[in-house]
Amino acid sequence: MEGEDERSRRWRLVLGGAAEGTLEGADARMDAALAALYDGQERRGAGLGASAPRVARWLGDIREHFPSGVVQVMQKDAIDRLDLTRLLLEPEMLEAVEPDVHLVGTLLSLSRLMPERARESARSVVRTVVRELEARLTRRTLTAVSGALDRSARTHRPRRAAEVDWNRTIRANLRNYLPERKTVVPSRLVGYARGQRAVQREVVLAVDQSGSMAASMVYAGVFAAVLASMRSLKTSFVAFDTAVADLTDRLHDPVEVLFGTQLGGGTDINRAVAYCQRLVTRPADTIFLLVSDLYEGGPREEMLRRIAAMTAAGVQVIVLLALSDEGTPQYDHDNAAVLAAMGVPAFACTPDAFPGLMAAAIERRSYDQGRIFGSGR
Repeated sequence: MEGEDERSRRWRLVLGGAAEGTLEGADARMDAALAALYDGQERRGAGLGASAPRVARWLGDIREHFPSGVVQVMQKDAIDRLDLTRLLLEPEMLEAVEPDVHLVGTLLSLSRLMPERARESARSVVRTVVRELEARLTRRTLTAVSGALDRSARTHRPRRAAEVDWNRTIRANLRNYLPERKTVVPSRLVGYARGQRAVQREVVLAVDQSGSMAASMVYAGVFAAVLASMRSLKTSFVAFDTAVADLTDRLHDPVEVLFGTQLGGGTDINRAVAYCQRLVTRPADTIFLLVSDLYEGGPREEMLRRIAAMTAAGVQVIVLLALSDEGTPQYDHDNAAVLAAMGVPAFACTPDAFPGLMAAAIERRSYDQGRIFGSGR
């Protein structure tokens, strides 16, 4: 009977008021929180309305009854389904919400409308999320990128056996192959150069500010700040819609970078690519990362010609259709196909796969070695 009662309870919570049976205590409060968000108004008359106190109480209820991951999903659904965006301008609301990447994206899109008394609360929310992302991603990124930079720098005088690049050494000495001994005699060693401090690579990161790219902007801002902390890299960060904003001078603080963006405008990829072309001083040592869904509002053919010119000059161009955990994004398949035909990879990338992607780019390895998903083909 206990097992049957538990199944009935769970089905009652899943089906809501349309199911038979009543709930009591914590179950009733949990059901009311779900009904306010997911039940049709014509059936239950619950809802959250436009009342800030009611929404604040509801946010407190869901944090009490549901785990953090579920709370974040319900908050995002509430913003999308019930149009609660306006209420996020209230400091009381911001203090009640569970900070996450989606909420940061929403706050950044509202930053120009936010009253002064809510601005510091919004910064606190963004700062909390940025710190969590830095704790999750910084060490892995620094390890992957610094290792790739070490391996990509070559020397013909390796000091230790561990510094010998055996694959390159064998290829460099194939003419010294002795058939009778079935071995290669290495007259010249190729190794990894360690400890270089000079700038080895230039990274130009250009991120689309359209509304659909909000989560990608948050992650890109954090990654750009991490890359900018490395002396072996010269990192530039550009945000764009129909205009271009160079935020490189803010990379010491990713929160400042994010508040320098303005999510939700139109898109002129061509103008952004033209600006980034001017930042490239060493084409053969430059990685250009364009984070965009490729829906171009500017001159498409000119944008494609500029990218083709960058690749012809030796720049490694990579298009990330999304930099987020949200799965395969919506994107312009025609533009992605044209880029793929000219040898420019276009795919979506998870934040956890980004350090491996950067390492592969530095070493000029194939990008399918990382855990990436989606395709521009």
